[in-house]
Amino acid sequence: MNSLDGIRVLDLSRVLAGPWCTQTLADLGADVIKIERPGTGDDTRTWGPPFLKDAHGRDTAEAAYYLGANRNKRSLTCDIAQPEGQALIRELVQHCDVFVENFKVGDMARYGLDYASLSALNPKLVYCSVTGFGQTGPYRERAGYDYAVQGIGGLMSVTGERDDLGGGPQKVGVAVADLFTGMYATVAILAALRHADRTGMGQQVDMALLDTQVAMLANLGSNYLVSGQVPGRAGNAHQNIVPYQVFEVMPPEGAAPNTRDHLILAVGNDGQFAKFCAVAGCPELAQDPRYALNASRVRNRAELVPRLEAIMATRTKAVWLNALEAAKVPCGAINTLSEVFSDPQVQERGMVSTWLHPIQPEMKLVSSPIKMSLTPVRQDLPPPMLGQHTAEVLGEVLGWTAEQQVSLRGKGVI
Repeated sequence: MNSLDGIRVLDLSRVLAGPWCTQTLADLGADVIKIERPGTGDDTRTWGPPFLKDAHGRDTAEAAYYLGANRNKRSLTCDIAQPEGQALIRELVQHCDVFVENFKVGDMARYGLDYASLSALNPKLVYCSVTGFGQTGPYRERAGYDYAVQGIGGLMSVTGERDDLGGGPQKVGVAVADLFTGMYATVAILAALRHADRTGMGQQVDMALLDTQVAMLANLGSNYLVSGQVPGRAGNAHQNIVPYQVFEVMPPEGAAPNTRDHLILAVGNDGQFAKFCAVAGCPELAQDPRYALNASRVRNRAELVPRLEAIMATRTKAVWLNALEAAKVPCGAINTLSEVFSDPQVQERGMVSTWLHPIQPEMKLVSSPIKMSLTPVRQDLPPPMLGQHTAEVLGEVLGWTAEQQVSLRGKGVI
């Protein structure tokens, strides 16, 4: 049995933030019915290459992007622009616990699928709206995309190399505003379900990418609010801890000319700094009043870091990692994705799953990171065919026969 067995989710979201939320709910056992537009489906079905390849090595219509955000769901096609499609959604809602959508503010009301309309049909419904800027405020009608929100929400102002070293605005390598919003939405939905269980009352969850991005500024946001000082880009260094950054190290023996190698040194407290200094052969630095305490190291960063850079360049990454790990000093390699997925820890933790896909029998995808002792997560394929479960869902949830579906199929509603 899974944690959310018996919970049914009607998912009208697409691309990433909403689907990431509903994928997590599906991992936990919820029955997620993914509503897709007939003929095209979720936008990300075509967001490639890369595409899944068939037995002959040819690209198929299965984009890796789509496969990574839609596992454990069932696909039902429905054109909500048509009155019959809207009526179908309203009928399905009466059999669901959660409704998730990421349309522009006001679109759902135009279709009669807003919270007020649907909660009248199902008072226990948890209705989650995911938008760029939320249901209120001067930006509410703007289209909000992860890239823009990373900029508007301040993340790009603190990401990238220092400006005095030639840096400039830099987005994060994955769509973190979308992903964080999806995870916060999951938490909010679970809390709302708990409330509905206790009171019999559902509610609307209003999730905004910008709200989430501002919240995820974390210590940098509080640094500004407490001090009034605007932080800038710090490259790979930490704003509040020293030494906590990337250092260049000696290339391995036999490396090609001009090879550069690096590692992460993440000294989090004064005791770890003393251990690092012992390993590095410079114990006097840990006794120096300019560097003994983290606050002093932060204030004297400009003098300390060049000294550490010279020391770090005297040994290879392998030598440093072995010595620092033995001394319990936090450190790490900077892996490519090839190295990530061949890492023995990643493999031992089961972070890659092999799926019996009809196109590729041994398709590999990233697994859910959730591990629970009594209620394991589900491991079912993302629906490979658009509308693959339409007949199944309508029969199972609404009791419709094939004959009852013929008319809607003829009109292109499903």
